[in-house]
Amino acid sequence: MKVHGSPASPYVRKVRAVAVELGVPLELVLVDAQTAQFDFGRINPVHRIPALELEDGEVLFDSPVICEYLDATYEGGLFPPTGPERWRVLRLQALGDGVMDAAVPRRGETMRPEQQQSPARIAAYQRSIRQVLDALELETAGLNGVNIGTIAIACALGYLDFRFPGDEWRKGRPALAAWESEFSRRPSMAQTGPD
Repeated sequence: MKVHGSPASPYVRKVRAVAVELGVPLELVLVDAQTAQFDFGRINPVHRIPALELEDGEVLFDSPVICEYLDATYEGGLFPPTGPERWRVLRLQALGDGVMDAAVPRRGETMRPEQQQSPARIAAYQRSIRQVLDALELETAGLNGVNIGTIAIACALGYLDFRFPGDEWRKGRPALAAWESEFSRRPSMAQTGPD
């Protein structure tokens, strides 16, 4: 199977980390997310990364769908079965994805020429990130085990370190910082860090 994307993308990292956790080999096909590659639209009409190309040529896209497909196909247990634990883990995934959903467009906005940047938009992205991180600091005790939620959160925090080191997100969040320090030692995190 091939995953189309960039090693810098936290969404691609989430898919790659799930694959490492499950022992599933994936070939990374580089896609520049900053350019409108015409050919990539044939692979993923939504034109976003990641996209997972299966052996039969079918393509799945969006990291939650790809991760759940991998987990269900390879019986990984990263997505709990129906019940309260499933909703808890999916909520954690939504928090991790929420940080990514603010951090990635924030990065895009800051890459524009300064006179074209929207300070209000950047501030809104920063607020969203801060709110999620503050919530996670209060909920760190619930970040136990390895599941799609903890993987998504770790990937989001890694992206903040990669793209926004000046934010110093660890300040005032000692529990979350300690959790991230421990979780980032997992092979799935060490092998999939952004370039």
